[in-house]
Amino acid sequence: MKPSKDITRLIEIMAALRDPVTGCPWDQEQTFETIAPYTIEEGYEVADAIARADLNDLKDELGDLLFQVVYHSRMAEEQGAFAFGDVVQASTEKMIRRHPHVFGTEAERAAGAQSGFWEQMKAKEKGAAPKRTLDNVPLGLPALTRAIKLQNKAARVGFDWPSLEPVFAKVHEEIAELEAAMAAASSDGAADQRRDDCKTADAHVEEEFGDLMFVMANVARHLKIDPETALRAANEKFTRRFRFIEDELAKRGSAPADSTLAEMDELWNAAKAAEKAASAKGE
Repeated sequence: MKPSKDITRLIEIMAALRDPVTGCPWDQEQTFETIAPYTIEEGYEVADAIARADLNDLKDELGDLLFQVVYHSRMAEEQGAFAFGDVVQASTEKMIRRHPHVFGTEAERAAGAQSGFWEQMKAKEKGAAPKRTLDNVPLGLPALTRAIKLQNKAARVGFDWPSLEPVFAKVHEEIAELEAAMAAASSDGAADQRRDDCKTADAHVEEEFGDLMFVMANVARHLKIDPETALRAANEKFTRRFRFIEDELAKRGSAPADSTLAEMDELWNAAKAAEKAASAKGE
């Protein structure tokens, strides 16, 4: 079977992989549930290629993401639910329906895009209005992304701070509560009592940490920052600087495991200084 730019070939490849007799054993045994994590992973890899401005890699990652759609569609077709063509039709119908200012009547096109129309259309498509403000925020979203969506929905009905000042005050409050929970978890007491309370104390620390993360997402929302994007950038920065530490230690014939924290911290600061100097030069 030869590669092709025709989507039909990709659908044929997927069918061949799932063939119960001649297909790939691994692909044959997959389900919606086992493939879902790969679908999410491919979405993140698309975002990563975009963040790196690597268009060649983006092409490949978009292909991987498209294959996930074909994969799920094939499994649905095997169950007699729907096929890839039905997915395409549903998507085209939705996009046309939700853009009357582009595809509608002459009057609708002349009226242009109306504020809030997209949300109104989505609500209309779902039928009855949600019973609660926070209904229909998917549980499967990344936690930080879901926090932003929950906060945005609450803000639309007036449950929001008017500025960043009270949000930062809440950050300090949550840090204090986390510190108190940690102190309680590590406080001295009878050994048996500590064992009895261990799980409760740990759960309390986790709860307070979650509260702190939630309010930090609120800070990002007020600053109009996507927290997932910001955290991915921080992860990349950490990776870059730690690799600098490894490289510099290697020049000395050493490695992180053979070095002190003070030595590695000194190199970390050197990595920061080098990045700032490069940034100042516009590199």
